[in-house]
Amino acid sequence: MSVAATLVHALRKRLSKPGGYELFDIRLKQRIALSPSLMRFVFTGDEVGLMQILAPDQRVKLFFPSTDGTSPCLPKSGDWQAARRALSAEKTPPMRTYTLRNLRPDAHELDIDFVLHGETGPASRWAMHCQPGDRLQIVAPHAAYRGDPGGYEWQPPDGVRHVLLIGDETALPAMAGILEQLADHPDAPHVQAFIEVPEEADCLPLLCGLNAKVHWLPRASLGKRHGEGMILAARELASLPPIRAALHIATPEEALDLNTQRPWERASAKQGDFYAWIAGESAAVMAIRQFLINEQGLARQQLTLMGYWKQGRSLE
Repeated sequence: MSVAATLVHALRKRLSKPGGYELFDIRLKQRIALSPSLMRFVFTGDEVGLMQILAPDQRVKLFFPSTDGTSPCLPKSGDWQAARRALSAEKTPPMRTYTLRNLRPDAHELDIDFVLHGETGPASRWAMHCQPGDRLQIVAPHAAYRGDPGGYEWQPPDGVRHVLLIGDETALPAMAGILEQLADHPDAPHVQAFIEVPEEADCLPLLCGLNAKVHWLPRASLGKRHGEGMILAARELASLPPIRAALHIATPEEALDLNTQRPWERASAKQGDFYAWIAGESAAVMAIRQFLINEQGLARQQLTLMGYWKQGRSLE
């Protein structure tokens, strides 16, 4: 059987009963510098045409070369998670979560934006040294899956008229996608977007609708530490709904151990006038969560809050 026929056979076999998320092979096609702190990586591969994106904050998992330099080669049939756990430490491909920024299945291309922060981990180290042709693996939604694979949190309620977005540079790809989606909406709500980034040069031109206002919060210019710009946005800059009169009936918030847990809550309101989507460093998200719920009295059903990462810790 030829290589092409083997590939077709394998793809047809996987299409017969695809899971919501599947493992795919990809290779780097191009790297595009967006700003001093942000780099876009364009990936390609025959299997990219099998993927789908359901929301602008669609999450995927990338697997990077192991500590011995071996490119990831997890099995795409059977249980890849069990296979990964069975590998030795030096052979285990590190896994990190990213936002699927763009997907062009007909062109067999996808874009993922990385935050560059030196050789501080396997993903950032790879980003500093990778070359076109380098191979990775990705776990992404399969287009032939019949149900909802999940892996996204952007789901504003019906009738929403006011949207609040707060995030740092790790949330910028998703926020940019959300703003683009809303810009195309025929009856777009009013949007306040506050984006904390390392420096002025990281303030990118974004596609926004007439009802959206984007506020950049560069830490270097503001003299802020990581997360402080996000908290400033929530406490002082954003226009929030009026404080509820009966704050004393609010359910007390349980404290999270940020060394082992990340704040992660999805708004559950099906209808409503106000909706907030907040993502970034876990401690900053927790501080905003406590302010909005405990001090402002906002209903948790209106809030989507996600700790994408934790200062000083490396999380998959």
